[in-house]
Amino acid sequence: MRIVFMGTPDFAVPVLEAVAAAGHSVVGVVTQPDKPKGRGGAVQMTPVKEKALEMGLAVYQPVKVRGPEFAEVLRGLSADVFVVAAFGQILPKEVLEIPRLGCVNVHSSLLPKYRGAAPIQWAVIDGEKETGVTTMMMDEGLDTGDMLEQAVIPIEADETGGSLHDKLSALGARLIVSTLDKLENGTAVRTPQTDEGTCYAKMLKKTMGDIDWTMDAEAIERLIRGLSPWPGTYTGWNGKTLKIWRAQVVSEEDVAVCGKEQAGAGGSGAVCGQVILADKSRLYVKCGKGALSLTELQPEGRKRMAADAFLRGYPVETGTVFTESRKAE
Repeated sequence: MRIVFMGTPDFAVPVLEAVAAAGHSVVGVVTQPDKPKGRGGAVQMTPVKEKALEMGLAVYQPVKVRGPEFAEVLRGLSADVFVVAAFGQILPKEVLEIPRLGCVNVHSSLLPKYRGAAPIQWAVIDGEKETGVTTMMMDEGLDTGDMLEQAVIPIEADETGGSLHDKLSALGARLIVSTLDKLENGTAVRTPQTDEGTCYAKMLKKTMGDIDWTMDAEAIERLIRGLSPWPGTYTGWNGKTLKIWRAQVVSEEDVAVCGKEQAGAGGSGAVCGQVILADKSRLYVKCGKGALSLTELQPEGRKRMAADAFLRGYPVETGTVFTESRKAE
């Protein structure tokens, strides 16, 4: 089939490669405009553009896909299907109606749950046991079109937003090939979505990583994993920002022992964010419920390091209180 591919970030690259490898003719690749990144402000191509140029494909980068001018460009490509994967713009009705077989989206959740911008990370943050990829026919709503196929994978106990992203990207690449085959031979089954059990996976912001130590330890641990590698989680310490890359929930027995030791030393009970144990290799912090062992940290301006290396270079005393970063400024 003749296909126009629309996508922008790393997630979409394997999907593009799979469509081309399956023998379809990719007659055009639409991606977001290049943007300046980093401290130097150098303009960088999107990952999809880089791959498309490597593959010798025609690339289009409209500031907005809305409007008659770009719609005419798309019509001129005479595509059978538009395949969309994390493109970053909402397609208007005028564009959705151009290809004869419609527009197919590769969405990184098990719809109808987690519609929206960041379904991968929110599945980890919310403690889901499984997730997956859905291919669906696009309509004018936000991830509300008829579902075509789904593939499911478990979310591992140590899963991060980054590791799950890579798994779902590869899964989506396999699933789109199956979906396109069924569309081409007329065997695709459309299943309408309901709104039951759905939730909106809102866009990630850097401020989400500012740890609120009054939350339960389990919830904070999931937040740390879900926001890794971006935007990352952090806390305030000695007026600076300390990034937290990995943590483990401390057993109730260990929390109880630490509490008794503090009481025996004349303490009146730890507050949320307070270090309840700091030795050569362990750093336990009290949370709203339970405690966390911080196992991988990154001081401001330094590299990531395991807890034992951090504690050798940055001694932390029991009783130290970590704060939300904005409160430490």
